[in-house]
Formats: sequence, structure tokens, C-alpha cells
Amino acid sequence: MKNSLLIFGTNNFNNSINEIKEYLDFSLIFFNHNTSFLDTIISTINGVLVDSDTCNTATNLHLINSIKDKPILFFKRQGFSKKCNYTDTIFFPLILSDLNLRIINLISSEKFNQNSSIEIKEYKINKNEKKLKKDDLFISLTEKEIELIEILYNEKKSLSKSVLLKKIWKYSEVADTHTVETHIYRLRKKILIKFNDEKFIIHSRAGYSI
Repeated sequence: MKNSLLIFGTNNFNNSINEIKEYLDFSLIFFNHNTSFLDTIISTINGVLVDSDTCNTATNLHLINSIKDKPILFFKRQGFSKKCNYTDTIFFPLILSDLNLRIINLISSEKFNQNSSIEIKEYKINKNEKKLKKDDLFISLTEKEIELIEILYNEKKSLSKSVLLKKIWKYSEVADTHTVETHIYRLRKKILIKFNDEKFIIHSRAGYSI
């Protein structure tokens, strides 16, 4: 299934892209400069291609800057100086194969970053760096601590010690009866010392939750 690319450009730019669409590895959606249209299709697209000539009005600039969590490849023309959201830039003249490759790399990189990053409350976990961050502070995490946080967060309910033992340690021989408590104790201690947060992981009669 092809990735979907939102084209945000002038009529001339859109016509130029439309002429080469059969050579692109993406399905194209041309933005009609309607806010409700953007709200409707934003969840279905994988990336955005923006021509800087469309940013010559405050309305268009605001629409582009309102696009969140989507990679934006920006055709930046000489002399353009307005502040606009974009992930990467490309300049004219362009080579068709280069355009294809740049968009593929942009979307792939964005998908990788999204899969590698988790936002929990006011914190962010970077799974590549194995860090839990809040503002300018961070702590290092082990693989098991990341897995523990992910499971507790995704379940959205309290999980008992036995459930966590089964999900994370698969009842392995190295997991004894105190494995869950020990890992959670150490993790909560690290969070308390660095972030002064006693309620990141909550313990109740039903089990543990975030």
C-alpha cells in the first residue's frame, strides 16, 4: 500500500507535481486550502510536501504550522524568510529520483522516531537512548524498565504482580517471587530522586498502574 502525501502548493506547483505523479511512489492528495478538509484527511496522510510560495499569506502559514506529527518536506525558494514548520528542505532544480528518495527517507525516519518515542504524562521515553525525560532532566532505563512502563501505560488499568511476571518475564527461571517488586522499587526510586515524583507508578490493592 502506497504512502499518502499531502501536496500544499500553488496551482502551478500542483500542476507540475500532478504531471509526474505516475513516477512517484506515493498517492497524492492536493490541499484545497480549506481548514475542515485538512482536519478530515490529516490522519490518513504520511507526509506533507509544501511549496514555500503558498506561505505568502498569514492564513496559509497558520494552516501549515498547525500540522503536527507529520513529516514536512519544504520546497524553499530563494528569499523566503517566514517562520514555517518543516522537517527537511529541498531546493530547485530537483531530480525526480531525488524527490522520491527524500520523501521515502523522511517518512521512514518519522515512523521510526514515532515508534521509538512514547509520551506518558509529562514525560517522554526515548527507547533508542533508553531514557525517561522530563524537561531538561532524564534517567537511564533498562530494557525491562522500558517494557514495564510500556505495559502499565498501554493497559490503562492496574496489573497484578503475577500478570506482570507473566507478560514481562514469561515465568522464566531467573524470575523469583520478588522480581516485580524489586524492579518497580528501583524504578520508582530513580524517578523520585531525579524528578521528585512519587506517583509515576501507583500501587494499590489491585496491583500497579501508571
